[in-house]
Amino acid sequence: MEDKNILVEGFNQLSQQALELSQHAQALALQASHAVLPAAAATEGASEFWWLMTVFVLACFIGFYVVWSVTPALHSPLMGVTNAISSVIVVGALIATGPEAFSASKVLGFFAILLASVNIFGGFIVTQRMLAMFKKKQK
Repeated sequence: MEDKNILVEGFNQLSQQALELSQHAQALALQASHAVLPAAAATEGASEFWWLMTVFVLACFIGFYVVWSVTPALHSPLMGVTNAISSVIVVGALIATGPEAFSASKVLGFFAILLASVNIFGGFIVTQRMLAMFKKKQK
């Protein structure tokens, strides 16, 4: 019975500490939101294009360094993942080209399908050639 009381007391203390931590986190979140609001208001007039362009350029640099730092042993699995990502791009591009009205999304969707298809088929060809290198030659 005494062990049960000790456990209950411990749980009560833990719940009290958790409540205090959550209140502290809520206060910090409120302070952070007050700090961010003036900065967000200052950039409200800025074009969203530059934000998206910045993300795109950073993604290009990160992708370049990630791909070139891959060891040869991991190249085939990386190509498999790239092919999977390209297949998702093809599905999205097919959805973009779906509307009946001719628009910029139809043109961009067509180019996305074209480029992603080249990436998929090229990836399969490279993967096939790499796997052929590991096959034992018949005597």
